[in-house]
Amino acid sequence: MTPWISDFLNWLFRGQSTELIPVADWIAALVNWVVTNFRWLFQLIRWPIGAVLNGIEDFFLWLPPILFLGILGLIAWQFGGRRLAWGSMAALIFVGLMGAWRESMTTLSLVITAVVLCIVVGLPLGIAAARSHRVEGLIRPILDAMQTLPAFVYLVPVVMLFGTGKVPGVIVTFIFAVPPLIRLTNIGIRQVSTEAVEASLAFGSTPNQMLWDVQIPLAMPTILAGVNQSIMLALSMVVIASLIAVEGLGQMVNRGIGRLDVGLAAVGGLGIVVLAVVLDRLTQAMGNPPKDGLTWNERGPIGAIRSLLNRRQVSAKA
Repeated sequence: MTPWISDFLNWLFRGQSTELIPVADWIAALVNWVVTNFRWLFQLIRWPIGAVLNGIEDFFLWLPPILFLGILGLIAWQFGGRRLAWGSMAALIFVGLMGAWRESMTTLSLVITAVVLCIVVGLPLGIAAARSHRVEGLIRPILDAMQTLPAFVYLVPVVMLFGTGKVPGVIVTFIFAVPPLIRLTNIGIRQVSTEAVEASLAFGSTPNQMLWDVQIPLAMPTILAGVNQSIMLALSMVVIASLIAVEGLGQMVNRGIGRLDVGLAAVGGLGIVVLAVVLDRLTQAMGNPPKDGLTWNERGPIGAIRSLLNRRQVSAKA
């Protein structure tokens, strides 16, 4: 019996930890080769992401809290009604009263940057998968692996390629949060009724017109559900990303664990929960059709301004 067969049988039947396939060595060698030869490329990628992240964070920190709450309330009122507006403002006031306003703005800027990156990358990939069975078959095992790997596994290659800090935190959050958006975009477009597609083709629509005027509008609730899931996963990644020096609410939780400070960890955790609830309700309101049957410009502050202007015009004519 040849030695390698003997080693295989010993490993298979006797439980010995003989390494027959050196996968760990192969992966380590691959990552080291990429770091050695293409580190400059990954450092180049850092620049635009860092510019967007720092711009959003600086704007949120420069904006007075009362003005930020007012803008948030108007957006929530427009899409979800007054109840959502008051609830969103009360939730963030609670975060500010806990003393975590600055950290929450840092976390919010990180989540927004990561989700925007998910939309920029995930939507085209989801559309491509919906239009081609070959593309879907190619990316499906990749998405399976991305959603199955533990979140901590992403930290090592990201740190080796991008270093530590907020920008690598955005990148690792993006990698962790993008699969649901790709999947749900693909599913939403594929689930558009064949009657609608056939009617579009019967009226002479080109494939691009059918995609943008029929399939994507009908699949929008499912696509927005994917955006919602990406936001939730991004917030769940905040604490893990704090291990690579990402500031914000996750860093509060990390410091609280390191110091055995239950209060500090609880404040950071409650801040993450509040942000998750507010963003979840906002995205759900954007995806669900209004129950009152009004169009978007007939509801909320825009509808109130239009109604006021119409009344003034009627009174002026009278």
